[in-house]
Amino acid sequence: MTEQPAPPSDRPHRSGFVSFVGRPNAGKSTLTNALVGRKVVITSDKPQTTRTVVRGIVHRDDAQLILVDTPGLHRPRTLLGERLNDLVMTTWSEVDVVAVCFPSNEKIGPGDRFIVNELAKVKRTTKIAVATKTDLAAPDRIGEHLLDITRLGTETGTDWAEVVPVSAKAGDQVGLLADLLVDRLPEGPQLYPDGDLTDAPEEVLAAELIREAALDGVRDELPHSIAVVVEEMGLREGRPEDKPLLDIHANLYVERDSQKGIVIGHKGSRLRDVGKRARLQIEALLGTPVYLDLHVKIAKDWQRDPRQLRKLGF
Repeated sequence: MTEQPAPPSDRPHRSGFVSFVGRPNAGKSTLTNALVGRKVVITSDKPQTTRTVVRGIVHRDDAQLILVDTPGLHRPRTLLGERLNDLVMTTWSEVDVVAVCFPSNEKIGPGDRFIVNELAKVKRTTKIAVATKTDLAAPDRIGEHLLDITRLGTETGTDWAEVVPVSAKAGDQVGLLADLLVDRLPEGPQLYPDGDLTDAPEEVLAAELIREAALDGVRDELPHSIAVVVEEMGLREGRPEDKPLLDIHANLYVERDSQKGIVIGHKGSRLRDVGKRARLQIEALLGTPVYLDLHVKIAKDWQRDPRQLRKLGF
């Protein structure tokens, strides 16, 4: 008699950490949000948008999957870039699975090879390859892309446990990817309480959503120069319990006076638009009406200044 698989309730519970890595703008943050089912990390078409390690938490009856979204690994040109790369490398050695993202609408290039070569040095971590953005590529192109990923693994001595194509935007195979990741996690109890979607502090989430709004539509040289710090955040005193209002006072930092003018816009129009869009995103995430007060300040050459980097949280 053929043995039947155990029903889901009899399967051991699994829990662990998975890190999405890849070159900048490879779809890591979008994929994290799709798996969590809600926006917990910011996304942008600007490279190197992610600067912090934010954990997104996927709750299932049989598992808890903690997704670690990291900055894109790149050849650094500033002290900030070096510190972001160090953050990625440290994360690789601490998680159970590393999932490398390769956008299907772009050919594998030197940046991808650099990442996989570095990852090959991490011996004990399970490695999965994810072909992202399949909604932007034709089926024959996706097939070629999957073969290229497999070939890259062979050439670098990287043993891919899985190679899976997904589209986070269209939702294609996101569930399958979650199943494959869970299968690679160790058995263990739930690590975070039910309902928690991230372990990032609310101040960090608010600052990131403000930065996301500020990145939209700015010139190519500006994204790397923008940093956001929430200076104060708390419920306004004296409000009725059924009508709370969350006060957030934040500073946007740029490196030069000319950049300050771009972020503020004509008669403050752009900064008002940034504030409106950020406020709506923060309200949607935290479920509380928000009063958002934004100011733009200059921190000269902060990406290269250790003292400024510490002040800005890097």
